[in-house]
Amino acid sequence: MSQVTLYTLTGVILFFMGLRAFLLYAHLVRKILAFNVMGSGIFLLLVGIASRVPGAAPDPVPHALVLTGIVVSVSFTAFGLVLLRRIYAKTGKAHITTEMEDTDAQ
Repeated sequence: MSQVTLYTLTGVILFFMGLRAFLLYAHLVRKILAFNVMGSGIFLLLVGIASRVPGAAPDPVPHALVLTGIVVSVSFTAFGLVLLRRIYAKTGKAHITTEMEDTDAQ
């Protein structure tokens, strides 16, 4: 198994683990963490598929995309946690419910 195959396979596995957790869990912190795992899988996939020729430097574009993606991922995580904190302060819950509740009527 080559290094490229290992990176690509690990990235795909991480992405689908994060997707499964994102779809299954109702708790918002778990959804944010699942989104981060999905992003890490995509980053590994981009690094794995960067064109590599023996003896030559790897393609810098996928690596630049990964660095930009890391910055966006950290920003999204911070924003998501701030929103989660506001949701928790307003509703007292940190998970998604399926029933419709009207808290303003009370």
